[in-house]
Amino acid sequence: MSHHTISVKALGYAYPDGTRALAEVSFEVGHGEAIAVVGANGAGKSTLLMHLNGLLSPSEGEVRIGGAPVVKSTLSDIRKTVGMVFQDPDDQLFMPTVAEDVGFGPLNLGLPPEDVEARVDEALGRVEAGHLKGRPPFRLSGGEKRAVAIATVLAMEPSILVMDEPSSGLDPRARRRLIGLLASFEHTRILATHDLDMAAELCGRVIVLSGGTIVADGPSEQVFTDDELLETSGLERPLGMQACPACGRR
Repeated sequence: MSHHTISVKALGYAYPDGTRALAEVSFEVGHGEAIAVVGANGAGKSTLLMHLNGLLSPSEGEVRIGGAPVVKSTLSDIRKTVGMVFQDPDDQLFMPTVAEDVGFGPLNLGLPPEDVEARVDEALGRVEAGHLKGRPPFRLSGGEKRAVAIATVLAMEPSILVMDEPSSGLDPRARRRLIGLLASFEHTRILATHDLDMAAELCGRVIVLSGGTIVADGPSEQVFTDDELLETSGLERPLGMQACPACGRR
């Protein structure tokens, strides 16, 4: 089976305080698919994403990546396959320089220094951040931090990209650059986002979470034009799919 595939079956999760975050979540992701996971705050989006590379372990059900179960004994291989970009780049950047942050993962794979440097240069080039190589991460702008956080994941050469609110806090220019970058990837991609216009542009399929369960899973055009579904899920149509208030046309 392809390492790019994801299978989630009857996934349930409760936090230690008893809060039920996910219940009976099931879906399949094929090779190269781009999927948006959307829902109101507290719907369970981030919790779901953290199960895809073993940051959380299910209370019930299972997650499989490329046919392999996400369990303690497989975590090393799973985390090479599934690269996760966190909602807050500061959770991902901790080294003195950008180059050291991007090279941290490859270095810990045991790659020789020249291979690590090559991966750093390639990853930073992909996100148009090569000029930041020697900069300390804490001195970067929000958009620059986001680009470098993505580079830290790309340097690991994952088969699957999982991103939590990737456009959060970006100005319009940085957001447009991010959309162009994500559109160029051939990876299997899962984006949890409140940015429904970005989801509609990048993802052909949408999963809607509400109260920790899947209430819809289908083509973006179909999901984002179902006003009743969106209303009950605490969402609304992407702006690009709303009618013009002056002429009534989209």
